[in-house]
Amino acid sequence: MPEGDTVWQVAHRLHAALAGRVLTRSDLRVPRFATADLTGRTLLDVTPRGKHLLARIEGGLTLHSHLRMDGAWRVYATGERPRGGPDHQIRAVLGNAESTAYGYRLPIVELLRTDEESHVVGHLGPDLLGPDWDPEEAVRRLTADPARTLGEALLDQRNLAGIGNIYKSELAFLAAVTPWLPVGELEPGIPPRLVATAHRLLDLNKNHPDRRVTTVRRPGTPLHVYGRAGRPCLRCGARIRKAELGDRVTYWCPGCQKGPHRQEADTSPSV
Repeated sequence: MPEGDTVWQVAHRLHAALAGRVLTRSDLRVPRFATADLTGRTLLDVTPRGKHLLARIEGGLTLHSHLRMDGAWRVYATGERPRGGPDHQIRAVLGNAESTAYGYRLPIVELLRTDEESHVVGHLGPDLLGPDWDPEEAVRRLTADPARTLGEALLDQRNLAGIGNIYKSELAFLAAVTPWLPVGELEPGIPPRLVATAHRLLDLNKNHPDRRVTTVRRPGTPLHVYGRAGRPCLRCGARIRKAELGDRVTYWCPGCQKGPHRQEADTSPSV
C-alpha cells in the first residue's frame, strides 16, 4: 500500500494537470456513478488526505479515490494512448484540453458532496503532510491503547494518517524497538520522537520519487530494514529478519531493536 508521501506526489501531479481547467472528459467506470457527467465543470483542486485523494469539482462535488495496494493514477497528454494497464482496469477518467488522468485498479471511486467529505476522511488522525498536522494529538492517539503493539498503532490511520508498512518498519528501527513492543512499554521520550521523525521523513521524501531513510549513500541502501531480510544491518551487521505482523510482513534488526518478536516468515534475502 502506498505511503503518505507517495499519495502526496500523486495528488500534486493530478493537481498540476487538472486544477483550474474545465473538464472536457469524465468517465467514472463504477456502477453507482457510471451516469455521472462532470464535463463543463472546472476541477478546483486535488488534495491528499492521508492515503485518500480528494478531487474537488465546481458545483460542490468531490471525487474521492483511494489507491489501496494496486491502484494508480496516470496522467497523459490528451489524445495520447494511456499505458498504465489494460483498458478494463481503468476505473475513472478525468480530462481537459491539455491533459487526461486515468485511474487504474482503484478500489474506491465515489462522487460525493464536498461538504460531506468528513464521511470518508473524518475518522483519520492528524495528517503527516497536511495543514492540520498536530504532533501532540498524534502522540495522544498513538499511545491511547498501552497494550497495542507499536506496529499496529503506527499503521492505524486513526492515529496519524500517512504511515504504511515501509515507514512502520523503519520508524521502529529508528526507535531501537521491535514493532511488537506494546506502546505502553516505550520510554517516555520515544513517542514524541517517533511522531516528529515520521513527519520529518515523509516531508523530506514527498518531493522525491526514490524514498530514502538512511544517510548511507551506497547503491541499494535507501532503507535500514524494509525489504532487506537476510542482508546485514547497515549499523550492526546482524542479519535483518522479517515476520508477519497482522496481515503485513514486517522487518527488524535483532541486534539494534529490543523487544518481543515473532517467528520469521522467510529467511531468504529479499529481492
